[in-house]
Amino acid sequence: MSIQAAFMVPHPPMIIPEVGRGSEAQIKETTRAYEQIAGEIAACKPETIIIISPHSIMYSDYFHISPGRRAKGSFAEFGAGQVKFTEDYDEELVNQICLTAAEEQFPAGTLGERSARLDHGTMVPLFFIRRAYDDFRIVRIGLSGLPLTDHYRFGMMIREAVEAVGRRTVIVASGDLSHKLQEYGPYGYAAEGPEYDRRVMDVCGRAAFGELLTFDEVFCEKAAECGHRSFVIMAGAFDGIQVRGKALSHQDVTGVGYGICTFYPEGEDAERYFLEKHLQKKEEELSAQAAKSDSYVRLARKSLEAYIRNRKTIPVPDDLPEEMLKTRAGAFVSIHKHGKLRGCIGTIAPTAENVAKEIIRNAISASTQDPRFDPVTEEELKWLEINVDVLGEPERISSLAELDVRRYGVIVSCGHKRGLLLPDLDGVDTPEQQVSIAMKKGGIRENEPYVLERFEVVRHV
Repeated sequence: MSIQAAFMVPHPPMIIPEVGRGSEAQIKETTRAYEQIAGEIAACKPETIIIISPHSIMYSDYFHISPGRRAKGSFAEFGAGQVKFTEDYDEELVNQICLTAAEEQFPAGTLGERSARLDHGTMVPLFFIRRAYDDFRIVRIGLSGLPLTDHYRFGMMIREAVEAVGRRTVIVASGDLSHKLQEYGPYGYAAEGPEYDRRVMDVCGRAAFGELLTFDEVFCEKAAECGHRSFVIMAGAFDGIQVRGKALSHQDVTGVGYGICTFYPEGEDAERYFLEKHLQKKEEELSAQAAKSDSYVRLARKSLEAYIRNRKTIPVPDDLPEEMLKTRAGAFVSIHKHGKLRGCIGTIAPTAENVAKEIIRNAISASTQDPRFDPVTEEELKWLEINVDVLGEPERISSLAELDVRRYGVIVSCGHKRGLLLPDLDGVDTPEQQVSIAMKKGGIRENEPYVLERFEVVRHV
């Protein structure tokens, strides 16, 4: 196998003595572990080191690979401009990764570089590696806002490209763990923080890479981690391979988690095709969930599937509950795929003669006309989770104190501008957040006067 090893590392600038100016003594254990992996990388004698960094260029729907012959960087923004790097890129491997992605019609490549300068997520690992070994080029890869499954798939493509060019390679997955481990830390404390660090160090220490795909996106967001997607890309590069993992260190003394692990391949293993297993299990779960859906969700699914497959709007079925035929109400259809929003459109007030027609129309709109997303394709249908919210009558309120984000949705109005947010959404925990998001959706500026309305929904899943 061309990939000799991989390493999970953090990237605190303070670990660089010229930046830390003594404060790096707090994380001596991390420094010692970093020096150990630098020695292990030197022993691998890689021709190329692939560094996956959360602080490289990142897009919501595209993986950026740094282009060009070389790049420079320094720790000037951290007060240590004298610590500089000039790194040569492995252009042949970069081109092969791009070719592999293009053949798979996968959104990755060298387009859209906003800055060529090296980021600290890349330079911190290089600081230690360069002191132990100096005969290599790099490939720098950023993350995306796409699902974890796509990050894992990208890792599989990276390995395919490495093997195609026959390059002796090491992967460095750069990423801090939770940023919310201590009250005194720069980001405060959240209960999800220590839980994330415990789980990810356990998973990576065992090289149980399939479990990285099961981390809930909202949980990761609340833990304020920055490296999970780096680790998942790295894991994908070892799909179908037995890996010997070892946790070297974990520290949280600054309020941010710094974890270091090593990974060495040990041959093929038919039990470790984790993406295939994950998707098979997910498909079974979604099929069972769809079978248990109520009439509202079944109608939404039938409507969008018919439109995506045949571009036809279905008539109102004859077997619907009477309430769906006699009730008029606004309704929202929300679509998720692999835990990420894939479309959501609805009506605040009724526009059709009954809620059934409202759902039929809005299911089509949510899957094809949400401006934030490309239209849903037929290949995606089996991965979709759908829910329907039927809105109650809005009532005007005078203050945020009358909101409850779990019970009430909110409508914010300013003249002809209106923004709506449904209740009980993951990641929305306070009325202030709820109103702020609704204002942005409605194009309402913070300094503009606005009117608040609240409403209840019946959520169908």
